[in-house]
Amino acid sequence: MKNQTRAYLLTTLVITFWATAASAFKIALRYVTPYTLLLYSILFSTMALLGIMVWQGRLGHLRTIRGKTLAKAALLGFLNPFLYYVVLFKAYAILPGQIAMSLNYGWPLVLTILSVPILRQHLSRSQLLAIIVSFLGAVIIATRGEFTSFGDVSRAGVLLAAGSTVIWATFWLFNARDGLDPVSKLFTGFCFGLFYTALFSPLAGTIELPPTRAWLPLIYVGLFEMGITYVLWLTALQLTTTAAKIGNLIYITPFFSLVILNLVVGEKIHPATFIGLFLIVSSIIFQSMQTKKQQA
Repeated sequence: MKNQTRAYLLTTLVITFWATAASAFKIALRYVTPYTLLLYSILFSTMALLGIMVWQGRLGHLRTIRGKTLAKAALLGFLNPFLYYVVLFKAYAILPGQIAMSLNYGWPLVLTILSVPILRQHLSRSQLLAIIVSFLGAVIIATRGEFTSFGDVSRAGVLLAAGSTVIWATFWLFNARDGLDPVSKLFTGFCFGLFYTALFSPLAGTIELPPTRAWLPLIYVGLFEMGITYVLWLTALQLTTTAAKIGNLIYITPFFSLVILNLVVGEKIHPATFIGLFLIVSSIIFQSMQTKKQQA
């Protein structure tokens, strides 16, 4: 099988798994608290990444991590998976899945905004236009098209969902090349994330053993929203001739996710969600195309 064909197959799996993540979150949160979901999903994800490290013979790479690289891994592990999923899972707990998922998908535009103060970059007109359109889409989703009122939508949930995009974008801004291979970096980050989750767990109250019905969604989130799917995506990026060939396919994910939320969770998808999500995704694609033109 040609590498590009394998890349497409892996990307199809990634899209499928990430599109089902919102539904898995909502199902898991029926039985456990957001912090319990965080603890067990990171635990299963770390175990999966350890298995992949052993299978690929990468454990020896961990001995090369020293000093600043280890400190940076500790910081990245705090941002993701710990802080990012703490905020995201709480947002999913108090918001409809369609709103939490759609707002969270605007992180590439937040990344552009944060690159101004952190990387001292300047916004072009096309980037500014994309940000405005994306913000309009977010307002439409959060207010369900009413603009002046949130209605029965939790304002705290909207702030948490928006905050998750800031954390995720910050994570990627600091996730520069440091000599570690991507899988080792993932595993190290999740080890730190698991440590932080256990360290802060007393503040979240008693974490009990999940009920029987919760185990399947907990394991699913840990394996297929986090650990294994991250590795599949990294592998697809390595196999493809250009990242654009598979990167554009990822934009199918949020729309696919809405369909699954409707069919599996039973959420009635509000028309405003489709409109707002379309604006957000369109602005991301537009910005990406303009950036490539400028680079060319």
